[in-house]
Amino acid sequence: MGWNEPGNNDPWSNGGSGNNSGGGRRPNGGQDGPPDLDEALRKLQEQLGAMFGGGGKKSSGGGGASAGFGGILALILLLALGAAAVSSAHIIEPAERGVVTRFGRYVDTLPPGLSFTLPFPIDRVEHVDVDQVRRLGYNGTMLTQDENIVDLKLVVQYKVDDPYRYLFALQDPEKTIDEATASAIREVVGKSKMDFVITDGRSELAENAKFLLQEVLNSYESGVIVVSVNLTDAQAPAAVQDAFEDAIKAREDGERLKNEGEAYANDVIPRARGRAARVLEEANAYRESLVAKAEGESERFTKLLAEYKKAPEVTRERLYLETIESVLGDTSKVMIDTDGNGNALMYLPIDKLMEKSAAGSSNSASNVSSSSSTTTSQPLNQRARYRDGRSREGR
Repeated sequence: MGWNEPGNNDPWSNGGSGNNSGGGRRPNGGQDGPPDLDEALRKLQEQLGAMFGGGGKKSSGGGGASAGFGGILALILLLALGAAAVSSAHIIEPAERGVVTRFGRYVDTLPPGLSFTLPFPIDRVEHVDVDQVRRLGYNGTMLTQDENIVDLKLVVQYKVDDPYRYLFALQDPEKTIDEATASAIREVVGKSKMDFVITDGRSELAENAKFLLQEVLNSYESGVIVVSVNLTDAQAPAAVQDAFEDAIKAREDGERLKNEGEAYANDVIPRARGRAARVLEEANAYRESLVAKAEGESERFTKLLAEYKKAPEVTRERLYLETIESVLGDTSKVMIDTDGNGNALMYLPIDKLMEKSAAGSSNSASNVSSSSSTTTSQPLNQRARYRDGRSREGR
């Protein structure tokens, strides 16, 4: 029953009484009040009835029930239209792409921004983040080329390159990437020795595993790009960990000693080479000096031979005197020919006599001095006789 029908308590009537005269005062000074909801629903029902063949005529018996059903249908239709309008608009973030499927079949990929599609459930849009770097960890025990066992831990980072292939080419992308990672790293480790895997080969193994993993994912048309493969840990099983740590320590000690030996060699070898070069230079200088001296002696002998051919006796005498002078010039011993025939010699220990003279015997010193002067003042012919006597003895 409407508020303006007879018998209804009109809240806008004067005094709030049940007067249904319609002449009551309204709050707005006698003008019409707020719109009647029942009247609005009846008008909407009439319009919908005209649209669906109802002719807009009221029935005498079931008009109320028909009007209520028509209002509900109109409300449902309005809600459906609103929901369709809302489901047709899609806002794609800058880091996303929208994959559109129509009745489950791929139709298009929406770029960032506002886009419109057919309403749900005809079209469905799946948002895929193509800038996000996704991480996937892997732990495993593997067999190396030299038949040893190693425990590995690695992290795979990847991005979505093709949203459509990422969603529809693989049933479970993360599981597929995990299994492909296991296959790639097992192949790489199986071709390497344990020492290389544990010590110096981690970066190389990671690069090789990344290459193989990308090849496998490309063969699956997964729409995924592998950003990096990081080998975070590689070690022997716990049961033999102590033995391998000892082996690694021994290897490190060997490397340290090798480096120390190389440092010592780098210090000693240059100095030895320097000394060798110095000795070689000294030898060359000594050789050159000997050659020069020999050449000088040869030249002097050649000149002496020429003089000897000119005056043999004089040259022979001069050579003898020079030789005796060179032999006896630095000695303190004196030999005297007492009788001139060369049969008896007197030896004077001049050095001993000089020592006694220094001790305080002035007379002995004077006698020794006179003897020495007498000896040195012998005539040349006496020394010549001594030389002739010695030459005869030699014959």
